[in-house]
Amino acid sequence: MAEPVVIWGAGAIGGTIGAYLARAGHEVLFVDVVPEHVEAINAGRLRIEGPVDSFTTGSSAVTPDRMTGKHRRILLAVKAHHTEAATRALAPFLAEDGMVVSCQNGLNELVIAEIVGKPRTIGAFVNFGADYLEPGRILFGNRSAVVVGELDGARTPRITALHEQLRLFEPDAVLTDNIFGYLWGKAGYGAILKASALDNESIADFIANPARRGLIVALVREILAVAAAEKVRVLGFSGFDPEGFARGDEAAIAASMQRMEAFNRASAKSHSGIWRDLAVRKRQTDVAAQLAPVRAAARHHGLRTPIADRLVELIGEVEAGTRAIGPESADALCAAAREAA
Repeated sequence: MAEPVVIWGAGAIGGTIGAYLARAGHEVLFVDVVPEHVEAINAGRLRIEGPVDSFTTGSSAVTPDRMTGKHRRILLAVKAHHTEAATRALAPFLAEDGMVVSCQNGLNELVIAEIVGKPRTIGAFVNFGADYLEPGRILFGNRSAVVVGELDGARTPRITALHEQLRLFEPDAVLTDNIFGYLWGKAGYGAILKASALDNESIADFIANPARRGLIVALVREILAVAAAEKVRVLGFSGFDPEGFARGDEAAIAASMQRMEAFNRASAKSHSGIWRDLAVRKRQTDVAAQLAPVRAAARHHGLRTPIADRLVELIGEVEAGTRAIGPESADALCAAAREAA
């Protein structure tokens, strides 16, 4: 049996991965801030549902204040804006030869490494669709890429073992020597999802909407220009072709957008987690936190990011209740893209 694994943050991503590991017989300790969710997991009532799979499982679960021991493998699956606080909270329970695996959206490995050290930080890229519905219930909407890698690209025994364990969840999980290539790819693709949260259209409809095409292309190219300045070889996934976008290849971009539309239309998760945070859960999103390292890198290289900057502003206004989700908000971001051009 594989060594025990801690899932710190048992929501959409962590809850789904952890449920599969628990069902496979691995020792899993879930850590979550929602007492009712912790109670459900302890009682064997963690329900995974949706078109991909349907099962109920359980395992040990605690709130952070009840955490004990030293652990060698901690999968961190909190929202980007909670990364620093969560990493500081878990640090006392991380073994000296342990690792924190960033199963999150964003370039959170940079934050984690500052706290626990680069040698104890593992990069991960996840793109499957899932939503936390309520305590004990998670929607697993679609399968997609799951990738892990050492930050320096090395092939180590620990990364090989982690990869094998994650294949229990995603049989096609990838072990890469270029994890930042995937993470920057997700930054480009994820910018589309962030923009789509300004409207009530599904992700697929947003991508297919001719009125949004210019915005999508300009926003993605803005992000990829920063990645190029960082000298990252950006990698694609799930229909996203970063090379085509970066080149401004109209045919490649059109084909990529058709593939991305098809991928998202086939998912039971119709809207982004960001839209769900705004429209359903009525809480702060991690848009600003996810884009912070991208914007910081841009400033370091003397690059402007006017569209990303405006996206952060608009999402912030929705969070504050001074702007409504709808086509007018998406139009405002389109205007910023036209001005940038």
